[in-house]
Amino acid sequence: MQYEAVIGLEVHVQLKTRSKIFCGCGTEFGAAPNTQVCPVCLGYPGVLPAMNAEAVRKTLLTGMMIGSAIARFSKWDRKNYFYPDMSKNYQISQYDLPLCTGGEVAIAGKRIGVTRIHLEEDVAKNVHFERNSGVDFNRAGTPLMEIVSEPDLRSPDEAFAYLTALKEILVSGGVSDCDMEKGQLRCDANVSVRPVGQQEFGEKVEIKNMNTISGVRRALAYEVQRQTTAAAKGETMSQETRRWDDAAGKTFVMRTKEYAHDYRYFPDPDLMPVQVTETLLAEVRRQLTELPEAKRQRFVKQYGLPEYDATVLVADGAVAAFYEQAAALSKNPKAISNWVMTELLGKFADNRMAPAQLTELVTLIDAGQISGKIGKDVFAEMFATGKSASAIVKEKGLVQVSDAGALEALVDQAIAANPKSVADFKAGNAAALNFLKGQVMRLSKGKANPQLVGEILNRKLQ
Repeated sequence: MQYEAVIGLEVHVQLKTRSKIFCGCGTEFGAAPNTQVCPVCLGYPGVLPAMNAEAVRKTLLTGMMIGSAIARFSKWDRKNYFYPDMSKNYQISQYDLPLCTGGEVAIAGKRIGVTRIHLEEDVAKNVHFERNSGVDFNRAGTPLMEIVSEPDLRSPDEAFAYLTALKEILVSGGVSDCDMEKGQLRCDANVSVRPVGQQEFGEKVEIKNMNTISGVRRALAYEVQRQTTAAAKGETMSQETRRWDDAAGKTFVMRTKEYAHDYRYFPDPDLMPVQVTETLLAEVRRQLTELPEAKRQRFVKQYGLPEYDATVLVADGAVAAFYEQAAALSKNPKAISNWVMTELLGKFADNRMAPAQLTELVTLIDAGQISGKIGKDVFAEMFATGKSASAIVKEKGLVQVSDAGALEALVDQAIAANPKSVADFKAGNAAALNFLKGQVMRLSKGKANPQLVGEILNRKLQ
């Protein structure tokens, strides 16, 4: 019997706000433990939360970007549980009236439905040492948006694609930096298997403790195989929560699954409901930007880029903006793409060069004023100093030699100094021509026009 996986993801996203969701404490990552706290986020008795309006705006913006229905009325609920990372023994969340419902995220050849997007407070971070454990409350109270997908995913690779696409949307909209190393994007997965053709879902298992998008794919691959093997043996699956151990490459049982009634949700008496006005919606709509998939398709069409180039450039909004400004000034947008991807991408955060400066460099190369090899040296100088390409070329005397008479003299020197390579070429070894060409470039200190050198060598040797 053939089995298929049914996968749904719960993605938790820390929103990019300066303060926490219900107090004024900062959200900066990396501060000393328990230094960004106050009585509200520590859960002291008698304190009153005050809502962060920017967190609501960013949640509404996310809903708009993926086509969700925006609720005009939403409320806050208390989700009750006892655990060291929640000192007041309940989490302020949203239960039956979330801010956004519906929507979808496009992946290759498929659209993945979104059930809901709700807002809540993040919990503290448990830190485990060799003989004891500690709790750092700096993270407690950070605005946390939960995006729950429909069970539309059918493989670990689709889950990987969905998370990648969703991350691109969130980063491009300025909603979150989605840095998984800082815990800004976390994911729980619900997975079950069923015989192919069966409509009913199997018993689902929730997987936690996945720290990277690739880790989600590995965890799902293991769990799908584990459940498929069990189903083939006729074993009954139980609804449970499992922990992913990336080092071991396995999932392990944590606890039996909780149900909604276990949390005893009820409306939070300390917070007023959220009423989304037309004025607020109009304000959020003005923040909408072009989605990564639409931008990718436009780059292919407008600039004639391959799909691969467009995908790489669009993955980072700042890089995409830099490329587009440079390409708009250039007659060779593909060359601009090549330079950005090969020379600039890995160190873009340290870039001091303006888009117009890269366009000027490409123009100099295309016009034959400098060679591509010299261009790399010029680029390095531009990156380090912020100087223009033309200024560096003039300052260092790097203009490409295209004078036929001067090049013929260099070619004659190379031919005279390398009689064996000349003989090899005349004997049919075409590679010998490249060696001679390299000798001419060496004699010219890299300044010779390589195309003209090749033409002159061919003419003289034949």
